[in-house]
Amino acid sequence: MDHIRVPLVTPGTRPELAAIESRILAERGRISLLYQVLLNSAPIVTGWEAMLTAVRNRTGVPADLREMVILRVAVLNDAAFEFDAHVPHALKAGFAQHKIDALREAIPGEVFNEEERLLLELTDRMTRDVKVPSELMDRINARHDPQGVVELVATVAAYNMVSRFLVALNISH
Repeated sequence: MDHIRVPLVTPGTRPELAAIESRILAERGRISLLYQVLLNSAPIVTGWEAMLTAVRNRTGVPADLREMVILRVAVLNDAAFEFDAHVPHALKAGFAQHKIDALREAIPGEVFNEEERLLLELTDRMTRDVKVPSELMDRINARHDPQGVVELVATVAAYNMVSRFLVALNISH
């Protein structure tokens, strides 16, 4: 197994990063391996933290659905670090273990309700194909107001960014 492809920044070792490290600690309670990599670039870690905090903590997307989407993106992009990091969040949000397990299936089964299946379809299309068919977006728009649509699409898009970053830099443990 290859090692992480850039050096880690040990928190507290670069005074110019103290403010962003404080924000990360305030939002997340710790500076994870991912953030130790991101700290190599102050502008990227600052923007990343703002965007991902908004996606995870400031939208109206219910926590269980958000975590379901994040886990599905991780499965589709083979981002084990992301998957493992979000299982506890999914469980805490009330997303059942048998549903977490079902997300690993090529086509998630009937354990999911109608809303979950719709969001999994959106997640799969955005992640695998990038383009989302009009018919699918019509069904999303019929169930969600514009703010909800933007927040759902942003969640899928943001976690595709996360997983692709993790995989490219071999952040896997």
